[in-house]
Amino acid sequence: MLATARLLALCLVWALSLPAPAAPLQVVPDKDSDLAQGFAAYERGEHARALQLLRQAAERNQRVAQFNLAVMLLGGQGGQPDYVAGVQWLRKSADGGFARAQHALGLLHERGDGVPRSLVDATAWFRKAAEQGYRDAQVSLATQYFLGRGAPRDYAEAARWYERAAEQGDEGAAYIVASQYETGNGVEADTMRAFYWYSIAAAGGDAVAALKAREMRERLNRPR
Repeated sequence: MLATARLLALCLVWALSLPAPAAPLQVVPDKDSDLAQGFAAYERGEHARALQLLRQAAERNQRVAQFNLAVMLLGGQGGQPDYVAGVQWLRKSADGGFARAQHALGLLHERGDGVPRSLVDATAWFRKAAEQGYRDAQVSLATQYFLGRGAPRDYAEAARWYERAAEQGDEGAAYIVASQYETGNGVEADTMRAFYWYSIAAAGGDAVAALKAREMRERLNRPR
């Protein structure tokens, strides 16, 4: 119980440090002609022109353009912020299966930012994006399960999604799943797997993870 409580505290602190909803909302490039020209205009600071081109592509149901248009509308780039239109375009992109939009919409629901606050809806959108392999959504979904937030608390599901995110290079997820393997919380205790994931987290500069990796190595080297 003590190990579980420590892990829960770690995950809660880490989850509360996640960025504000606007942080992941960045305009992204794509090969579509209108979108590519719109992105180029955006990069030059010609936001009004970018909005025009992105809207043209968005109205053709180009889901990346819909996402980019939503980003600009929500951020007030090229005009005053327009949350109603921004959320509408973000939802169209998410409904069209664009993982980045699905995760962003989940974040909005998580915080009640421009949409009704609903942790259940947030979890549902996180899952859609996570199942497409979107790393940030995998971390968000894992955290929902770990904390029992918008989903039943399920440490095994949390470990599964943290590990998938860690496999894609998320060092925070690597540390948490290492802790789960160390303590057997949601997974079968496995010192070798704990050592591996602590080492991955340590490679990113996490000093505590480096200490834990050393501790796991010492355990593995003990005579049996």
